[in-house]
Amino acid sequence: MSQTQKDRPWLFRTYAGHSTAAASNALYRGNLAKGQTGLSVAFDLPTQTGYDSDHVLAKGEVGKVGVPVSHLGDMRALFNDIPLDQMNTSMTINATAPWLLSLYIAVAEEQGADISALQGTVQNDIIKEYLSRGTYICPPEPSLRMITDVAAYTREHLPKWNPMNVCSYHLQEAGATPEEELAFALATATAVLDDLKGKVPAENFPAMVGRISFFVNAGIRFVTELCKMRAFVELWDEICADRYGVEDAKYRRFRYGVQVNSLGLTEQQPENNVYRILLETLAVTLSKNARARAVQLPAWNEALGLPRPWDQQWSLRMQQILAYETDLLEFDDLFDGNPAIDRKVNALKEGARAELAQIDGMGGAVGAIGYMKSRLVESNASRIAGIESGNTTVVGVNKWQSGEPSPLTAGDDAIMVADPKAEADQLNRLKDWKAARDTTAVNNALAALRTAARDGSNVMPSSIACARAGVTTGEWADVIRSVFGQYRGPTGVSQNQSNRTEGLDELREQVDRVSSALGRRLKFLVGKPGLDGHSNGAEQIATRARDCGMDISYEGIRLTPDEIIEAARNNQAHVIGLSILSGSHLPLVQDVMTKLEDAQLQDIPVIVGGIVPDEDANALRAMGVAKVYTPKDFELNVIMADIINLVDGRFLAGE
Repeated sequence: MSQTQKDRPWLFRTYAGHSTAAASNALYRGNLAKGQTGLSVAFDLPTQTGYDSDHVLAKGEVGKVGVPVSHLGDMRALFNDIPLDQMNTSMTINATAPWLLSLYIAVAEEQGADISALQGTVQNDIIKEYLSRGTYICPPEPSLRMITDVAAYTREHLPKWNPMNVCSYHLQEAGATPEEELAFALATATAVLDDLKGKVPAENFPAMVGRISFFVNAGIRFVTELCKMRAFVELWDEICADRYGVEDAKYRRFRYGVQVNSLGLTEQQPENNVYRILLETLAVTLSKNARARAVQLPAWNEALGLPRPWDQQWSLRMQQILAYETDLLEFDDLFDGNPAIDRKVNALKEGARAELAQIDGMGGAVGAIGYMKSRLVESNASRIAGIESGNTTVVGVNKWQSGEPSPLTAGDDAIMVADPKAEADQLNRLKDWKAARDTTAVNNALAALRTAARDGSNVMPSSIACARAGVTTGEWADVIRSVFGQYRGPTGVSQNQSNRTEGLDELREQVDRVSSALGRRLKFLVGKPGLDGHSNGAEQIATRARDCGMDISYEGIRLTPDEIIEAARNNQAHVIGLSILSGSHLPLVQDVMTKLEDAQLQDIPVIVGGIVPDEDANALRAMGVAKVYTPKDFELNVIMADIINLVDGRFLAGE
């Protein structure tokens, strides 16, 4: 039945940030002028993991996957000439969420804004960081405490702000099935709300339940994804009513933003990604009763590198055409009462409830992190196996690979390259900032933060005081690390060989042959140098190597080149595999190769995987890298055969 008045469209966002605060500010203002209605800030990895741009772990990572924000001056430059009291700003930040929100509040104060009127979201979902993204700092318990500190503070001072965006997006990127995505996200939300109960007055708790929002992923199976969103709506209403006794329907509403799937964007025939993005957008917009409140779309060429402003504009125009040129917003829900949709929604809910019961039996999401991580690795292995076998069709990848070369990827400017001078500029400004501030005020603010962290006080007031005093991101995080400790998350990779046998018998025989000639089991060291926490590829390589019979060493994310060299020596590695998806492959790999030579371990062959342009791949080979793999190299068994041949040729040649 047609409505008399069209629904308001969702917020149009573009996830953006790069190089420097000033460059990102220019990008934001340009996007707003093109019709974007909300901001979505991407921070670089040092900012996400609590390091200043001049820290040893930040080398090569500054400004690569987002904007570096080391202090109030950076945040001030990021939002220059953008009135924050008129914005709806989403900040994709987790471990350092209290700090970045404090900087945002401090800048808004400088602008003269009414802080109570600020609207937006901090993602602030640390549990999914342990499972899939890897930008955690502290162990789960104190991290959960800081999440609810933010929530309690916003209730009192920023009532229109969403203090947490439960993020199932990266769960799907890590291989989650729809049922796992539903269950793991909902378990995270209940863990937070259970902790928050003791921090807000009982009469205010229902409204706080209503401030929890979600950030989801929509994949290419868009009918299933549409049903998943309807299942989310119904399960959340159930949890709010039954678990928390929330009576007001407006506080039980499932509110979510979305970025559609980036995992399925292909390097091969990348123009096909435009259709994928559009279909995935339909999953979260067609169903009125489960429609997203905000949508940000990836660009068609993200599997190739950093999108240009034009590429982001193309994705924005897709949203605008859907919202304003079609009649989508003129109708009631198109799927109510559809028996096929109802069956699928009920099946997803049943599967999610079973997973939730399993997680609750382990003490909730915090206690079940190891279990959930292992499930994601297993599910991702099944997804990859389906593509390898051809049971899952990916157009242009494992079927219909031949075709005309894309004219859209021609030329040197087909993708944007981060300004190579940006890191040096950031370091110089950081040095100047530290030199110009009041050291006494900084030390006093940090001492107050340390006291609050130790005595259980809410960390937000002292964090805001730190922001005003000129404290840096690394200094704030160092206090948090010193009080709460650092954490290394589970890898999800078992040392035990699985029962998987499809296509592996011959590879196992080759590993056995080479291992016999070596006199010990072929040793494969998988390392992730730098701050990149996207571990899915490394986990799958390590898992397949294990299943082929190799002795693997994989200690997870965030290793320095020195730690990788030490592990190679201690483990007597025959091959080193480096996984880097942040775009920092050239400086990090060069560092590893130099240190290998200094340690007289240059005979160990090194292979590299990541989003590596052809020109960079040639540069890596010139450094001595034996093999370079990109997303188009989806056949893991081919990579395994390469590893065996490298060891055979390097250590056994002539025997």
